[in-house]
Amino acid sequence: MSVDGWSVGPFGLDSGIGATLQGLNRVLIVVHHLTAATRLADVAPLVERDRRIQTVYTVAPTSPRAAGTARHLAASGAVVIPFAQAAQTPFDLAVAAGDGALDRIHAPVLVLQHGAGPATVARRWDGAGPAVEPPIAGLRREGIVAGGRVIPSVLAFAHRDHRALLARICPEALPVVRITGDPALDRLLASVPFRERHREALEVADGRRLVVVSSTWGARALLGRNRELVRQLALDLPSERYRIVLAVHPVTWGFHGYRQVRAWFDDCLRLGVGLLPFHEGWRAALAAADLVIGDCGSVTSYAAAAGVPVLLGAFPAHEVLPGSVSDLLGRRAPHLAPRRPLLPQVEDAIANPFPPAPLCDRLTSEPGRAAVLLRREMYSLMGLDEPAEPPPTEPVPLPELIPAHREPSGLS
Repeated sequence: MSVDGWSVGPFGLDSGIGATLQGLNRVLIVVHHLTAATRLADVAPLVERDRRIQTVYTVAPTSPRAAGTARHLAASGAVVIPFAQAAQTPFDLAVAAGDGALDRIHAPVLVLQHGAGPATVARRWDGAGPAVEPPIAGLRREGIVAGGRVIPSVLAFAHRDHRALLARICPEALPVVRITGDPALDRLLASVPFRERHREALEVADGRRLVVVSSTWGARALLGRNRELVRQLALDLPSERYRIVLAVHPVTWGFHGYRQVRAWFDDCLRLGVGLLPFHEGWRAALAAADLVIGDCGSVTSYAAAAGVPVLLGAFPAHEVLPGSVSDLLGRRAPHLAPRRPLLPQVEDAIANPFPPAPLCDRLTSEPGRAAVLLRREMYSLMGLDEPAEPPPTEPVPLPELIPAHREPSGLS
């Protein structure tokens, strides 16, 4: 980075100064928060492995949940530039998994969802003005249009039913909608055949059952509603029969800080609970799980779609979008009663799973095809021929648990 705070690298007017590969197409990955970063990590490899392309990252300055994002990207080895610089530099393509400030980008923009589709209502902002109906989380009209123009060149939806939601909110954007499937679900399902390897990596001994506890962020989340549940599970479930692994939402890690989240669950780790890093491992854990205890977050829906029994530890039904996949999950899955003994509820949920097909059918209209369809759209927007080899749907890597004592990486 130069002394005036701007970066010099393979972009902009000086891109040729130190470039080893010349004449590259430049793709800007716009990251709004850590959750978006995890979704874009599935998508960026579809272009960044091409020796004709250079990827560059920036953090959009529009989300209160962006804490820790720039540090995470830098720790991953990405080229990261300030947003003010990105907004004054032309690119051949921009890709985002969030909204806000995309109207300032000089490139055709592809926008995709960063979770399991529109499922909840956003929290109404505090303020003195009169209240109005809050927007659907991840699908705001003000994030789609600006200055009399639709911002995205492509809105990539996982399911065709999402068109109907958009038609209510911003019908002008319907012409740019493409149904591209869900890359996170595809990679999860591709990982299920490697279940035993993931169980071994998660230290699940033969004969034990793996219980994954998943919490989204905010006061409505499982941890927001019951901060002692993980510890109580560790005390109540016999360790010779059960292994517990915790997956905490990226926003919780970024907003509260790696050190703090790690400290909050230190007692649970000492009781034998495994803790996953925010950026990877949750899908491997779902592929290995015998039960997921979750909430209205996307991870719980993905678990149910993969055929894992689900027990809802928290579910704010009044904040869930009617007719959404979360709404379906809330009506089908059993709900945990925290004041009753936990072990019988866990055993009953494992013994009585519900069919995964309805959930899977609601998450994606293009099962197994997200990599192919997303890459096709990105190359089309760049006006560049696709590589001859079709992109694979890659299983997720083996999970790595956070050790009992480790210095923070990327979020310190």
